[in-house]
Amino acid sequence: MATTREEVAQLTTITPGVQSVERPIDPMSRIGPAPDRAAGMCPFAENVRGQVARTVVGQEVVVERVLIALLTGGHLLLEGVPGIAKTLLVQAVAKAIELKFNRVQFTIDLLPSDIVGAEILDQRTTEFRVHKGPIFTNLLLADEINRASPKVQSALLEAMQERRVSIGDSTHDLPAPFLVIATQNPIEQAGTFELPEAQLDRFMLRHRLTYPTPEQEAVVVRRSLALKLKKQGDGAIPMSAFDAIDSSLQLHVRDLTAAMSAAQSVHVSDVFVRDCVELVNLTRKHADVELGCSPRAALALTHASRARAFVYGRDYVIPEDLFALAEDVILHRMRLRYEALARGRRSTDVLADILRKLA
Repeated sequence: MATTREEVAQLTTITPGVQSVERPIDPMSRIGPAPDRAAGMCPFAENVRGQVARTVVGQEVVVERVLIALLTGGHLLLEGVPGIAKTLLVQAVAKAIELKFNRVQFTIDLLPSDIVGAEILDQRTTEFRVHKGPIFTNLLLADEINRASPKVQSALLEAMQERRVSIGDSTHDLPAPFLVIATQNPIEQAGTFELPEAQLDRFMLRHRLTYPTPEQEAVVVRRSLALKLKKQGDGAIPMSAFDAIDSSLQLHVRDLTAAMSAAQSVHVSDVFVRDCVELVNLTRKHADVELGCSPRAALALTHASRARAFVYGRDYVIPEDLFALAEDVILHRMRLRYEALARGRRSTDVLADILRKLA
């Protein structure tokens, strides 16, 4: 049934009672009507999720966030303890869509030239030539980004914002599409550098991963036991989950381009835009917030909501999209006052207050 723009405006109006006072903010929560769950994902998203599920058990919400980042060209920060398949999931997505993939392990001794590249003197011609670094790819995995020095972290700023890098006196465009997915360990502080606000603001989404359920973990163990040996000459080594990534049913970059184009046709009403802007402004006015969200937050929330609507087969956004993405878009752009932290307030508590005011 076709939906008129007036009906869409009604659907995208945030009504009172959507967010319960007692209910904590949870990226897994489903708020409001959910026709998308009944209809399922769109074919493109379903194909990617099916491919990733061959390698990674669970983590459906993370796959959804990666799809949103791909469809919008936004960057994604994944935060979680070691061993919960952050790197494996990103590589599985890259293999599912035939994207060129590079991984950089960030360490304390890493240099900016190790990422973007450098000019090298060719002794045969006595001329300098440009050696391009691993950032020249479609999907760059910045593994444990908080282990690198601020100088190295800042090397990503130009690339993430402008999709180009400067090497010597020349500027080079990055491949299209280009996406940075960074990971960081939130529990280990030794030898790490906290990402500055300017760097965090470049990430459209910051998603926090959790442990799998006992049932999912049992499936992981059984899959590991089923892995065979990988022979190399007369010797052999046990296969890892990375070796078992299936790329036989790969989608093409043109499929991603078509999906990105289709996602831009999703209708976003003026009411929804007003609510996103109001949410961002409330973060700047809250008594417990020292630093509120920048205008990038409103942009990220509207674009990510539009992509999420497309992922679930809708041609319009609904309040569920806003509430489902609010935590991933808002929390890393908001800094609490010292007095609020001393009282035991958390960012999630403040965001819950703001969403209740918005409702």
